[in-house]
Amino acid sequence: MLNAINGNSTMTDPELVQLALQGDRQAFGDLIQRHWQKCMDVACYFLRNRSDSEDQVQNAFLKAYEHLDQYHGEAEFSTWLARIVANQCLMLMRVRRRTNFVYLDEPCRERRSQPPQLPSTEIDPEGALAYAQLTGVLRLEVGRIPSLMRNVIMLRDINGLPLKDVADQLGITVSAAKSRLVRARAEMRTRMKKHYTCITDSSSTAHSAAPLSRVGHHCPIRYAS
Repeated sequence: MLNAINGNSTMTDPELVQLALQGDRQAFGDLIQRHWQKCMDVACYFLRNRSDSEDQVQNAFLKAYEHLDQYHGEAEFSTWLARIVANQCLMLMRVRRRTNFVYLDEPCRERRSQPPQLPSTEIDPEGALAYAQLTGVLRLEVGRIPSLMRNVIMLRDINGLPLKDVADQLGITVSAAKSRLVRARAEMRTRMKKHYTCITDSSSTAHSAAPLSRVGHHCPIRYAS
């Protein structure tokens, strides 16, 4: 399995993706580290079990690595990765709902029996609803945090501005903006735990991971300033 690799890369996601496509495993490790907690939040939303969530996140990272050439940049990398995690969780949920095992190499014994159908890898209505619910929770909690924290999260995590630009817009130093962002993300983690009990601060990347800024099919979360 792939594990998060320690690193403090300041490169953007697209830059790391390009390096990973050229065979740089460290670059893909940095992507894993950067988005680990985001993906865990999505998996926990579906499965409500940390152990199962960790397994499916690992499976999603492996699938993402194997099909990295299929990422063309239409959406943010975190959005693309979150979809893979959600699909993995939905497929596991479908399998668990089945009462009988189906063997694909076993011939049909009934004339009218339908051929076995594998779970689709596309987002279905169930997944779209879950994404919408998660978006609603994030919108609600971001709207509830103090304005100083909300402003820095919106500029950095929602709008994706570099820390220097965030600091300039807020009229503070970069170090102050970074400190305020850490406090804001910690506040969001605390609030999200009320909804998803398997989210913890035990991850080595939890303190640097941001809450999801985009979920679903190109559906940005928008908040009133």
